[in-house]
Amino acid sequence: MSLFMLAVKVQSLLSSVVFRRELTLKLQNTDNHRTRGAALQVQRKICPMGGSSSSSSRFFGTLAQSLKSVPLTEPDLYLEENPDQDLDQDLAEIDPDQLLRECEEALQRRPARPHRDLVYPNSMAHCHHMRNPPIRVMQWNILAQALGEGKDGFVRCPLDALKWQERKYLILEEILTYRPDIVCLQEVDHYYDTFQPIMASLGYQGSFMAKPWSPCLDVEQNNGPDGCALFYRRSRFSLQATAHLRLSAMMLPTNQVAIVQTLNCQATGQQLCVAVTHLKARSGWERLRSAQGADLLQSLRSITSGRGGTSQSQAMPGSIPLVVCGDFNAEPSEDVYRRFSSSPLGLNSAYKLLSSDGETEPAYTTWKIRPSGESCSTLDYIWYSHDALSVECLLDIPTEEQIGPDRLPSYHYPSDHLSLLCDIKFRDESYRLM
Repeated sequence: MSLFMLAVKVQSLLSSVVFRRELTLKLQNTDNHRTRGAALQVQRKICPMGGSSSSSSRFFGTLAQSLKSVPLTEPDLYLEENPDQDLDQDLAEIDPDQLLRECEEALQRRPARPHRDLVYPNSMAHCHHMRNPPIRVMQWNILAQALGEGKDGFVRCPLDALKWQERKYLILEEILTYRPDIVCLQEVDHYYDTFQPIMASLGYQGSFMAKPWSPCLDVEQNNGPDGCALFYRRSRFSLQATAHLRLSAMMLPTNQVAIVQTLNCQATGQQLCVAVTHLKARSGWERLRSAQGADLLQSLRSITSGRGGTSQSQAMPGSIPLVVCGDFNAEPSEDVYRRFSSSPLGLNSAYKLLSSDGETEPAYTTWKIRPSGESCSTLDYIWYSHDALSVECLLDIPTEEQIGPDRLPSYHYPSDHLSLLCDIKFRDESYRLM
């Protein structure tokens, strides 16, 4: 690990410890009749770029009560595999329905998010087997707060719509509405102070990897580097292994990262490998994205073979079913897309199943207006092992009318990228013999 990466990891972990210690001291010195005021102080700590709001105090008051009982043990700063493992333990769980109601209350002044239906491809029957329940996967670039307010230049989006004190509720409302079992996020710059404690209180285990040179750090009053985050529901899975990858191109390390986790499904006893990544953005970097994709595929081939240290020539790819989520910053016409679709890992893009022929990606997964003009593109994907997994349903894509003339982000949607969501199942039916 480089000194820079170690410094970033130490800073992130220590900020979490400091946050919890300060929060506990506040709660210990606060009487019951001052709980509301303490919750407001907690919110200011969590949202340094967003200010405070009385409508959100109960939400973080609930979170504060959960964090109050957390033992303030120092994290292991040298734990390579999963530095967040201990941070999610022993948090009292919060009722997700209560949090959803509080999100809706905090967002009363905003228009409702676009209504989206679950679509069952090829009129598949909605049938669940108790020993092979579907696994709901969410993929979402949530838009880093520092980039949204300071760098990305969404000329048709009012700055007021980007304020973190309300935008965070739109993000959480989306997650709480669909209750995914696995959540893969990009551009996360509020992991340790917001998403990690909240998701842990909702029953998720999380892992985070920051970009080595995050553009968020160029923004005044930033909240630290952005990166990828992966959450899984502890009631559904146990963790077997985690790999934090810094992607390379032509043997040189780049600024893009990936998290890969091997999970054990408690219902079926089968393993599932999940990866989240965010490839290089902007036109002109197509060859770099292709090289990053090739590097990630090589790592995934080794990991899913079950022989992490085995050479590529000896490995048997695809032994462990695989799901890869990410903002690839690449249209389907790019080489990196072709690499994934023709990989020996046997991957298929889930959202092609929404099309009439089952072979065409959606028209867009991001739609924004910047000073350079309007951009409507398909850049986000959920890839899955089609021989080992099947897709039961997908969340549809909002129409142009639902998105609105000012495009994304907006008062009614928190990111310039749409969330993707699908239910997958293991094809292997050996569970029937159990």
